Amino acid sequence: MPIKIPDSLPARATLEGENIFVMTEYRALHQDIRPLKVLILNLMPTKIVTETQILRKLSNTPLQVQVELLRTSSYRSQHIDEDHLESFYTTFDQVRGRKYDGMIITGAPVENLDFTQVEYWDELCEIMEWTRSHVHSTLHICWGAQAGLYFHYGVEKRSLPEKLFGVFDHRVLKPNSPLFRGFDDVFQAPHSRYTEVWESDIRSTPGLELLAVSGDAGVFAVKSEDSRQFFITGHPEYDPDTLAREYFRDREKGLQIHVPYNYFTGDDPCRPPIVRWRSAGQLLYTNWLNYYVYQTTPYDLNKV
Repeated sequence: MPIKIPDSLPARATLEGENIFVMTEYRALHQDIRPLKVLILNLMPTKIVTETQILRKLSNTPLQVQVELLRTSSYRSQHIDEDHLESFYTTFDQVRGRKYDGMIITGAPVENLDFTQVEYWDELCEIMEWTRSHVHSTLHICWGAQAGLYFHYGVEKRSLPEKLFGVFDHRVLKPNSPLFRGFDDVFQAPHSRYTEVWESDIRSTPGLELLAVSGDAGVFAVKSEDSRQFFITGHPEYDPDTLAREYFRDREKGLQIHVPYNYFTGDDPCRPPIVRWRSAGQLLYTNWLNYYVYQTTPYDLNKV
């Protein structure tokens, strides 16, 4: 929440220069307040787990956030009770006439397929096109980030020789970016994917800003220059046991899978994981919601 101070207080310029949200007395007296409207397109088969993880991150703020859950109609998930979808999810046809302050597009376990081979690709493209005129700021996660970069900017995803799996060090390239306010110089985040986007492709694409990278995991955070689209290639919202569940699931299926990097105590899957990413993950979601949604979205959503 903002700090309310006298209009002429000398500290105002210093605080604003540090990306601290300062509200003058004049603005406070004339402020209109309403709940933020955020739409979550949940593409994961484990819908309840994913929605819980994201809602946990969005809830750790004094801002009032009104969340709606969206699913694809061109593909019906086989791993969730239909009653849950009917009770809590909407379809694109039901929301296409509405406008939103923010939107989150999740990852999906389809990264080894070409984009056009994904059953709901055409519907997803229609939704991503719609965000340009109906959503103030959209946050894409993991495969959702790769899909968004390809759709909006033509950036290709590239296959990795093996699954990138574990918790990796990252460094912030633009420390003054409000998205990384409060971050340490080096922070950690989980990844679980078979594909990547190349840093050289991001840097050579007009309209994109590279914000954070990893020496081992590559590109982590990218945004459009107008801050309307954000692309995060990892999973800062993951629960402590998410990588463990993925590891034991794949091992039980007989798949070739290595122990997730820098995750289990002593790299021993019989010992509990060490959570090294919780604070950074929370900060990322809170900063996006605060700086790129709450502080900049118009009060009248029709003006989005």
